[in-house]
Amino acid sequence: MPITENKNISNISIDEVTHFLLELDALKRVNRRSYVTQTTRLENSAEHSWHLAMACWSIAELFELDINHEKLLKLALVHDLGEIDAGDTFLYASSRSDAHLGEREGIARLQAEPGNGIKDLLAVWDEQETGDSKETQLLKVVDRLLPFLLNLNTDGKTWRDHGIKRSQVAGMHAFIADSFPPIHDWLAKQIDYATRQGWLIDE
Repeated sequence: MPITENKNISNISIDEVTHFLLELDALKRVNRRSYVTQTTRLENSAEHSWHLAMACWSIAELFELDINHEKLLKLALVHDLGEIDAGDTFLYASSRSDAHLGEREGIARLQAEPGNGIKDLLAVWDEQETGDSKETQLLKVVDRLLPFLLNLNTDGKTWRDHGIKRSQVAGMHAFIADSFPPIHDWLAKQIDYATRQGWLIDE
């Protein structure tokens, strides 16, 4: 039996659907600052989005968190979509506070695509950007954890490339102490280790 049986699909253009899918594919062209472990290449935002979704799912299950898993995964998958138009903004860039403006415009453009079947795409993106639900809190924790983890496993290459200070890293991860104390405790120890290794400037 066709999966489209008994569905009103006469007004859906497959050309528009495939165009939207190619629009999403553009996220693979957005390079981040983190290096993929055991390689010399940069991670792209599509790879990060996949890693983020998987990591959130695993942590939510392992810690038996009282959250909506479907909502969590949707938040993770749309998290970086705005970068298709706006590009990636480095965590420690001075322009970081304004990055969401261009990203939101990109999400609004994708929302308006005729081939987009996700009616609440912009609303989901807004939730991950400004919401304070348990799902959003976990997403933000894991989104900071993953680049940190890649840095630890590439001898702090991104930190060293950009002359990042210990105080910068500690400051950007400080909120995790309230959201997820066990992860913050682990991060604090790793920041000490990275500083001793010379990967972070001790300031």
